[in-house]
Amino acid sequence: MNNLPQVKVGIVAVSRDCFPESLSVNRRKALVKAYADKYGMEGIYECPVCIVESEIHMVQALEDIKKEGCNALCVYLGNFGPEISETLLAKHFDGPSMFIAAAEETQNDLVGGRGDAYCGMLNASYNLKLRNIKAYIPEYPVGTAEECADMIHEFMPIARAIVGLNDLKIISFGPRPLNFLACNAPIKQLYNLGVEIEENSELDLFEAFKKHDGDERIPAKVKEMEDELGKGNMKPEVLPKLAQYELTLLDWVESHKGYRKYVAIAGKCWPAFQTQFGFVPCYVNSRLTGMGIPVSCEVDIYGCLSEFIGTCVSQDAVTLLDINNTVPADMYNESIKDKFHYTHNDTFMGFHCGNTNTKKLSSCSMKYQMIMARTLPEEVTQGTLEGDIIPGDITFYRLQSTADCKLRAYIAQGEILPVATKSFGGIGVFAIPEMQRFYRHVLLEKNYPHHGAVAFGHFGKALFEVFKYIGVPVEDLNYNQPKSLPYPTENPFA
Repeated sequence: MNNLPQVKVGIVAVSRDCFPESLSVNRRKALVKAYADKYGMEGIYECPVCIVESEIHMVQALEDIKKEGCNALCVYLGNFGPEISETLLAKHFDGPSMFIAAAEETQNDLVGGRGDAYCGMLNASYNLKLRNIKAYIPEYPVGTAEECADMIHEFMPIARAIVGLNDLKIISFGPRPLNFLACNAPIKQLYNLGVEIEENSELDLFEAFKKHDGDERIPAKVKEMEDELGKGNMKPEVLPKLAQYELTLLDWVESHKGYRKYVAIAGKCWPAFQTQFGFVPCYVNSRLTGMGIPVSCEVDIYGCLSEFIGTCVSQDAVTLLDINNTVPADMYNESIKDKFHYTHNDTFMGFHCGNTNTKKLSSCSMKYQMIMARTLPEEVTQGTLEGDIIPGDITFYRLQSTADCKLRAYIAQGEILPVATKSFGGIGVFAIPEMQRFYRHVLLEKNYPHHGAVAFGHFGKALFEVFKYIGVPVEDLNYNQPKSLPYPTENPFA
């Protein structure tokens, strides 16, 4: 994936000048060694220029980590720490910051060797709030060298998502299809997040596509597709058009991303797309997503934003699915009941026409789009990718702007069950604990659209921190709550 940031965390130790500087020096060295022993040195940099005790030291440290190409910052309190200088460090650093602190090492050294960083973290957090500075503070930010190394490692995907958002451009084509107001949300919050957006007409895209007629790269691209699809290549006659379209999108990305480093696409796929282009773009969308360039269906701008965040966090392909249909009772009784610990109402099917990457399907066939073919000639609906999605852990999530421009998000961890769907499209049988209540009191109550992003693995912890960092209010950061924790709108007498 060449559309993701590489994170380099600069570790800067701080010290209050009435404490021995050696405490911070030695604890920083121990932290870096612990990280290197467990994770290697890739992605971190130990700032050796100074231990920050003053504003002058702060400037020196900033210049050093900037020179070394650090795009994320770890402020490490080796002792109590200088509350002003350490928070100014985060204020003037251009990138995500975290704050952690050293625990005391031994009962045999609690006089000259006591650092009081436990206390210092309180002042650090207070000063961050006074100055309106965003910073990531782990669940329990005080620890041994090994524990702090783990905290930095957990910060990596959070930092990667934030760095990515700060350099992201979303490219969209066309307005949302008719009757798809659910995919329409104000773009103001994109600018608040630092995301750039370029909105284009699908006529612009069609013109660019026609200019790629006879492109000499098409045969090589067709061969790539043939090799990927294998026996699933059910419509080989449409591959040249799909190859032409993929080249069109890739060239558009290169020529339009401007000063931004990363790109995601919100694409049009119906109703006029099929008749004018002569195919559906699902398979191409799946391929770009596999390259790390998420493409959402139906011009779902916040869907593609969500996909990009998940790609940054997981460093893997994601997908965008409809929270689509219930699991029939006979399927539940035959394939799920007594085999898994889920109730019938914990299960549902996630579906989309064919945008899920081949690596995330148990098997696949590239064929025609059945829903569209009900009202159109089958030959113009070719290009969708069908197959059951691979079983395993997933995180279902979405970042959304409300109609009145407020950020809102949800996260739910669960799994795709190894159950044959007996259906069509890119589809899977999903199970999320307490899905029935989550569906009613989050998805419906909070007016979320039917599209949800899916990351393949459990990434709820990192996504939760990303959403908090970028400004989603805690009361609007929802998850699938256990029965013991009722939702505010849940009827206690029901």
